[in-house]
Formats: sequence, structure tokens, C-alpha cells
Amino acid sequence: MNFLSDTTAPAHSALIDAIAAANAGYAPSYGADPVSARVKARLSEIFETDLEIMFTVSGTAANALALSALCPSDAMIVCHDEAHIHRDERGAPEFFTGGAKLLPLKGAQGKIPLDAFQAALNEWPSDFVHATPPAVLSLSQLNESGCAYTLDEVRALCETAKGAGLNVHMDGARFANALAHLDCAPADLTWRAGVDALCLGATKNGALAAETVILFPSVADRLPALLARQKRAGHMAPKMRFVAAQAEAWLEDGRWLDLARHANAMAAKLSDGLAALDGTELVSPVHGNEVFVRLSPELAGALKAAGAGFYDWPDGSARFVTSWCTTDDEVEAALDAARG
Repeated sequence: MNFLSDTTAPAHSALIDAIAAANAGYAPSYGADPVSARVKARLSEIFETDLEIMFTVSGTAANALALSALCPSDAMIVCHDEAHIHRDERGAPEFFTGGAKLLPLKGAQGKIPLDAFQAALNEWPSDFVHATPPAVLSLSQLNESGCAYTLDEVRALCETAKGAGLNVHMDGARFANALAHLDCAPADLTWRAGVDALCLGATKNGALAAETVILFPSVADRLPALLARQKRAGHMAPKMRFVAAQAEAWLEDGRWLDLARHANAMAAKLSDGLAALDGTELVSPVHGNEVFVRLSPELAGALKAAGAGFYDWPDGSARFVTSWCTTDDEVEAALDAARG
């Protein structure tokens, strides 16, 4: 009953098999291999546009490098106060951008309110030499409360950002889960809404270590600068085909969305069961594979005693995360333990 994180889950066997298949013979280095080219072509089909890509093996590297290509060193990245780039990346975005400032904004359910974003833009004018000008809006999808920005919310925030001359970055470590919940086209949730760069995460959804930075047409010309930063940072893997092979198998026949749908379904089942018990309160709506719930001390103790793993969150809630391989039996066992 491991609900600690989707990063604790094993990699999907199809992706492991793909790595083994990529191990046959020789291939060009540093992403110039045929597998990487096929993944780029497939992503262009999925997102219905031309695009450029760069692979990394961690979400932190993907976010920090992408932001370094979007934000000058003397500018500012606007994000939510709970954003991964702010709370969980040890200053990597500031380091890789060469000193860009983060401006965290508060908002319920992990979302940046449109009025708060507009107020921040008003407070930090780009034409005042003493102020740090905002250059990028960063959105997490799913966000750190396990919630998805709706299409209308993404469009409204992007429209405001574009009106102020900002680029838009999307941290998509759990993008597949958000997409499965919203049931919309990947293009509608990204570049058609105004997103310039997406960090598409597979590691939390079946991969061993595979993240893809996608540059949409509005910023595709920044690929050379992005690759230069990747190399200088030590994140340009010589045998990149093994990362690309995971991405290819993950995308094959819609596997990435099937795995996300399963994880989401397990989270919905777990949240419904916990919400029906006395002494529990859901903190946020469950839009993906994360459940934030307040538990009585007795209930939390009973779950832990039964072997259920979950995190005690800073706000006093408990965070349960399901994954592509969470089973009905695991969820039922946790609920049985909670019911006593």
C-alpha cells in the first residue's frame, strides 16, 4: 500500500523493453539518433504543430533549463507559491537562468488567480528601471494541490501574460493526468491556449527517467540556446536514445494517457472511500492521481499501522498518490484498514 509518490512506482515493462531494444547496435550520440527523431515526429502529431524537443532525465532539469531559455537573467518568473520550481528545486531555476527572480503568488487549490496575476504585473512594471520585469509565467499542470487548471483558466492567464509580453512555461510533470481529467486535445491545453514551452513528464507515469522539453513554434528558435545550456549544465546524455526509447514506448498507442487514466481512477476510488468515513475531510478536489485529505490522528495511525504509506503534508493534511500500477486490491486494503 504505497501511496507515497508516483516516483516510487516501478517503470512500465514496455518502456524497459524499449530500452533493451534500443541497445541493439550503434546509434548517433547526443539525441541525433533515429529514435529521438521518431519521438519528435510523434509529438508533432499529438500536439498538431511543428515543435522542437530536448530530453532530460529529471523534471528539475527540464524546468530549470526550459526557463533559462525563456527568461533573461535580470528578469522575473511569476509562479504559484507552492510551485515545484519555487518549493522543491533548490534554486535550480535561479541558478540556470543566471539569477532570474521568482515571484510566488498565493491562490487557493494551487492555482494562480487571474486578478492576483494582473495585480503582480501592475506592481512590477517592465518599464521601471528599478523593478525586476516579469518575463515568464509558469503554470503547473497538474498543480501542487493535485488540481488541473481548466481550459478557460489557462487561456485567460496566457492571454494576460501575452498582453504583458511574457512567455508561458508549463510544468507538466503530471500533464498526462491533467489531460486525462480534462479530456481535451493536448494542443488546446498548450500552444493554442498560449503556452510557449511544456515540460512533459513521463517519469511519474511509467518511465524510468524521461522528461521532454517541448518548444512550440512561438519559441522554437530558442532550441540552439537551450541545447547549449543543456550541454554546459551536464544534462546532455551521450546515449540519449535510451531516454528517447522510453518516450517512444510511453507515447505508443496512447499508453501515456491509459496509464494516467488508471492512476486517476485509483485516486478517485481512494478519495471517495476516505471521504465517506468519519474524521476525514478532502482538502482539494481530486483531478488526477493525488488525494489531499485531513485525517483524524486515530485514522492516520490505523492506516500507518496497516502499512499504508503516505506523506504528512505541511498544511496538516495527508497526501496519497496513486500510480499507473496501483491496484484495486491496494486501494481496498487501505480503505479496509481505515474502516477498522
